[in-house]
Amino acid sequence: MTQQPNIVSYLPGRIRFKIKEIKNNNSLARKIKQLLLKFNSIKCITTNIYSKSILIYYQPNQISAKTIVKKLSYLLTKYKNLKENRVINRVTPTLKQNSVEIPKFSKQSPQQKEWYKLTSQQIIKTLSSDPKQGLKEKQAQQIIEKLGPNQFNQKKKRSFWQLFLDQFKDFIIKLLLGASLTSFLLGQVSDALIILAITILEALLGSWQEFKAKKSLTSLKKYSETETKVIRNNITTKINSKKLVPGDIISLEAGDIIPADARLIDSSKLKVNEATLTGESEAISKTHKVEYTSTKPLADRNNMIFMGTSIVKGRAKAIVVATGNHTQMGYISQKVNTSKQQSTPLEKDLHQLAKHITWACLATCSGIIFTGFLTGQPLVQMIKTGLGLAIGAIPEGLATILTISLAFGVKKIAERGAIVKQLSATENLSCTDIICTDKTGTLTTGQMTVTEVQTINHKYKVSGRGYSTIGKFYCNQQLINPQKRQDLKQLLTIASLCNNTSYEKNSESLKVIGDPTEGALLVLAHKANLDLTDFDCYTRKDEIPFDSETKKMTVICQDGSGNYSINVKGAPDIILAKCSNIFDGKQIRKLTKEDTEKINTQIKEMGNKALRVMGFACKKLDYKPTTDHMIEEGLTFIGLTGMIDPPRSKVKDAIKQCRQAGIKVIMITGDHKRTAKAIGKKLNLFDPTKNEQVLTGQQLNNLSKQQLTEKIDRISIFARTSPQQKLRIVKVLKEKGHVVTMTGDGVNDAPAIKEADIGIAMGQSGTDIAQEASSIVLTDDNFTTIVDAIKEGRSISSNIKRFLKYVLAGNIGEAIAIFISAILGLPPPLIASQLLLINFITEGFPALSLGIEPADHNNMKKPPRDGQQSILDRNLLSQILFKGSLLGASTAGLYLTNYFTTGNLTKASTLAYANLVITQMVHVFQCRNKPIRANRYIVPAVIISCLLLLSSIYLPPLMQLFGTVPLQLFDWIIILSISSLISLINYTPQKKLTQSTPTC
Repeated sequence: MTQQPNIVSYLPGRIRFKIKEIKNNNSLARKIKQLLLKFNSIKCITTNIYSKSILIYYQPNQISAKTIVKKLSYLLTKYKNLKENRVINRVTPTLKQNSVEIPKFSKQSPQQKEWYKLTSQQIIKTLSSDPKQGLKEKQAQQIIEKLGPNQFNQKKKRSFWQLFLDQFKDFIIKLLLGASLTSFLLGQVSDALIILAITILEALLGSWQEFKAKKSLTSLKKYSETETKVIRNNITTKINSKKLVPGDIISLEAGDIIPADARLIDSSKLKVNEATLTGESEAISKTHKVEYTSTKPLADRNNMIFMGTSIVKGRAKAIVVATGNHTQMGYISQKVNTSKQQSTPLEKDLHQLAKHITWACLATCSGIIFTGFLTGQPLVQMIKTGLGLAIGAIPEGLATILTISLAFGVKKIAERGAIVKQLSATENLSCTDIICTDKTGTLTTGQMTVTEVQTINHKYKVSGRGYSTIGKFYCNQQLINPQKRQDLKQLLTIASLCNNTSYEKNSESLKVIGDPTEGALLVLAHKANLDLTDFDCYTRKDEIPFDSETKKMTVICQDGSGNYSINVKGAPDIILAKCSNIFDGKQIRKLTKEDTEKINTQIKEMGNKALRVMGFACKKLDYKPTTDHMIEEGLTFIGLTGMIDPPRSKVKDAIKQCRQAGIKVIMITGDHKRTAKAIGKKLNLFDPTKNEQVLTGQQLNNLSKQQLTEKIDRISIFARTSPQQKLRIVKVLKEKGHVVTMTGDGVNDAPAIKEADIGIAMGQSGTDIAQEASSIVLTDDNFTTIVDAIKEGRSISSNIKRFLKYVLAGNIGEAIAIFISAILGLPPPLIASQLLLINFITEGFPALSLGIEPADHNNMKKPPRDGQQSILDRNLLSQILFKGSLLGASTAGLYLTNYFTTGNLTKASTLAYANLVITQMVHVFQCRNKPIRANRYIVPAVIISCLLLLSSIYLPPLMQLFGTVPLQLFDWIIILSISSLISLINYTPQKKLTQSTPTC
């Protein structure tokens, strides 16, 4: 058999082979080289016995690649010790005549794909893409139909009936089935069938509730989907990352999480954090310029970027080569079992509570059985009664109502604009007492507007608002033409060149895709009637991207004449420190001390107006600079821009609400102290009369941990902070016992967001890293939405308390009524089937309606809930015991009175049964503190329950099943009177008595 060599790369005149047999075999490599060089058309051959590579340079007009392959194949076959090894599933070119074709890639694991060995041109050709125009929409649709969306395999959704069968794994349901079997063995077939029917109904209700809850949570997942900048049909746009396909051209920058595996085709100062994939703790430098011919481990493929890793610095343009399960991350995800979702503290608390209640009920029922047996009651009857009481008294709907309450709460929060990624966050929201918030885009609109431009000799005012391109320029209150002002035109040129934000032009505004600050600069250029396409003659040669530490951005451009320019923008103090010259509108001259003082005065003046100040500088060269010193030293200062990001309309009221709710709002921003203080005063976030303080990042660095701990409760604003400082602030607040909510949108916010008890990221302007680190994402980037979410979180906690108060009081009432009868040696007032039906009627729709009760209007006027305490606190437990005692005593009294006066056990039992249901229907309204119309579900729920009660009393088939007889009007009057009387008796918690001071 002929031995075919493996072709690694091919260009006319140059072909590289990889031959496994020459590894560490110098004699074979030398022999092959000697024999092939006998052909005059082969100019040069290099071999590498370590990488197993042979590179052949030849004259394509004298010898074809096919001939070289045949010759090399002949030599390998003749080598006696050669073992036949076929390379399987490799990306290997095949020869057709004198050219090389690269076949399309099949669906295989990423471990078998070696995209990093191909040049970007080869990949673009293979995937039929274009680096400038991207894929066509029709082409992308065909690919996604073949390969599927860019997501991992989804777990198979459980159907309603699968959830129904799961209900029978629950301990409570097993207890019900055991009671049904016991009744059947005791000869009570009708009771057994009733218990079985009600058990099935309970399982149906539980599965329906769980199904609806899962459906509500699933419907929210669309809000958590990320978007990616992609070129389609020669247009840069944002699409859902799930719609990415191999061949898509994507653009990424610092802060983005990479949405798919891709090969770099352009990059600038790119660093990627691949810790999630390779375990490397430090960011890895990546570049599109490197090419490989030998096999490299995953961590060393520096021309590739991988799904799930994050851009730490720089920018990149790449072509997608793998999506979904075919990515490296997808391959790993298929091998690793996902961990189960952790129960929230509230869920653990309630599950523990349910367990204690269950054992308490079983103990009580055992006592009833034993007491009844001692007093002469039939053992079989008492066993049935005891089992029925156990089944009826245990609040098996506790976990179900909790799930429904959380699910509805999450959905309500989503409707308000906050997407909850972790259920535990909804619970923690009710405990929040500190909100650390970013300023830009959260407290403010997020649409920066340049209102002022200052150069050394001129002050320009700019009209307009937001991203509207309608606006005028004024100097000394006179309308001017900005294109005739050289200093202003130079500043606008730098602002346009030193800019990575793209946009879509509407009739009178821009739809900004990127950073809002850079978007404001593009809007400013449009207001000056500068055609941004005029800047296409400038070719960007290099970039030093903006970094939260350096606080500046630099781009190196080359114009059509071949001259280079360095354009810098950033924090004004940083820019000014790099300048040695200044442009005064007419000429470039040396920067003097007086100039520096005047510029610093301008910075201070603009900062006092709550403007965000940015400095601009440039330098022209006739050569390309190669060192940082050559790039960012000796710059020419041009001027300043002042932007304002106006506060959102409702934020001031939201902060006032937070103060009333016992929640402190702390602003943590990178802006100047003056700017931060001015915004804080406008929002009433900062009040110096209350000893509230502003601390800068530099001052923070000078404080020890103990000093910061002592001082932090008096600080309302942190200005000019770094990522490490934000993280330090959150840690100190948590150590002091505060429950901290941290908001942010940038890469620099992610560590603090992750550390906080509740991390909140911006959905519109937030980076992927910030959103990934958070537990809640704001879809509208509005601070008021955070307050609304806290209000809803408090409502969830209140609804669970209402449910507990309602259900447990009824359970205690049942137990007391039966226990009193057992002690007196009388037949039980409620038989097993009645107890089961009571359980179904009262713990069904009425309890569910309490679980979705709307939020109280005054719940933001109370202090946060202490998360360390059980939700069933002493006050709530006292109310439950008090009301349960009244329900049980009234039921036992009505039963005993009727039984002793008439001797009719069935009538007395029916009265007790009806009384217990009606008193609980009245009690459900007592568990609320809002008008009936506030909850549209409560009245229908009570009506349905009452109809079920009446059906069991007046319909003959049901009368026989549940052991009831029809009640007269007088009986209902008595029951309603008792229910009304009980509703008037409420528990009043005792207040601690304080000893009064005697007066003389």
